[in-house]
Amino acid sequence: MPQSEGGYVSLPAVNGNGGAIYQSTTEPTAPPSVFASVKRAIGQAIKSSPTDSEELLRSDRLPVIVGGSSTMPVDPMDDIELRSVQLQFPNARGSILEACEQRRVPTDKGDVHVAIQGDTAKPAIITYHDLGLNYATSFAGFFNFPVMRGLLENFCVYHVTAPGQEEGAPTLPEDYVYPTMDDLAAQLLFVLSHFGLKSVIGFGVGAGANILARFAHAHPDKVGALCLINCVSTQSGWIEWGYQSFNARFLRTKGMTQGVIDYLMWHHFGRNPEERNHDLVQMYKQHFERGVNPTNLAMLINAYIHRNDLHLARTPPGTPGSETAATTLKMPVINITGSLSPHVDDTVTFNGRLDPTNSSWMKISDCALVLEEQPAKLAEAFRLFLQGEGYVKYFRPGDWDGTQLSSFI
Repeated sequence: MPQSEGGYVSLPAVNGNGGAIYQSTTEPTAPPSVFASVKRAIGQAIKSSPTDSEELLRSDRLPVIVGGSSTMPVDPMDDIELRSVQLQFPNARGSILEACEQRRVPTDKGDVHVAIQGDTAKPAIITYHDLGLNYATSFAGFFNFPVMRGLLENFCVYHVTAPGQEEGAPTLPEDYVYPTMDDLAAQLLFVLSHFGLKSVIGFGVGAGANILARFAHAHPDKVGALCLINCVSTQSGWIEWGYQSFNARFLRTKGMTQGVIDYLMWHHFGRNPEERNHDLVQMYKQHFERGVNPTNLAMLINAYIHRNDLHLARTPPGTPGSETAATTLKMPVINITGSLSPHVDDTVTFNGRLDPTNSSWMKISDCALVLEEQPAKLAEAFRLFLQGEGYVKYFRPGDWDGTQLSSFI
């Protein structure tokens, strides 16, 4: 085949007409650009049909030329939904309960911060938080869960925060004597008196559960029922005392160190929390780093590790020495923990000290921080617990609707 300098050319005519066999069908050595090819195609269309070519030039479906290459025609309606999507950042943890009424209740050991959620004319639920948290970080997500929002239309929740643990709390004075665990429980009497509450339902987590259990043991007539999560009923052991003593010292001298954060994460989430919910773990780490007053937390930790035993005992009536033996909690108790929590054994010990006729122990699977990792299961358990104690009337499972709860109460 004849060949020119740099590539193939069309063959000479063989039919005697002087034309080339291939004519323009044979590609030149250096192929034209895509733009030139498109231009040539349009030119040929103009020669063949002017009407069609004008319509083609006006068409939205021509190939798009980007950097010398073409892409397939794109339907302009394809990305309407994507254009309407906007990036939204979740609200800060405390902002969920900003609508709550905030009160400072004076007590014999200083003021206590109380946030009120709901109508004060309705039955009262009192909450108490765990170490490193406050009412917003501990209960905001759970009490705004859809099932709980419907349930709480018929209750009023009083969120109690330990002294100096509320968001943005100033550092307590150096000469301030932090209340003991018994003193923190006694402060609840001032809260009930301040709001005129005769009886409450207790809802506590960790250290808060221990405080509510103390209050219920000392004042059984003031508590109608208890929902306690990861409650410890014994005094601190040597390992816990040692770790927490170091934590309290570091918090006072160096602030929130990585070692303290790691211990608080283990206290709330157990081992390997990143394998379950990475975003939730990061949120709590940021709270410990930025939202906690280290000095005030050191005082609360110090009070918690110096707690005494609750002195509860399951002593059936009529047994020898039952008249002088320690008593147990008299009100109904639901004792809850997560299967991955480091406090499972503590809740088992606590359950062995309760009256089996008015208490129940529940372990929720695949979680440690039950309120955040399994809110649906906890909300259902709490609702059924209130129903069993007469706070919520019975209804068929298919009738459940949070917006219609008032018809059942």
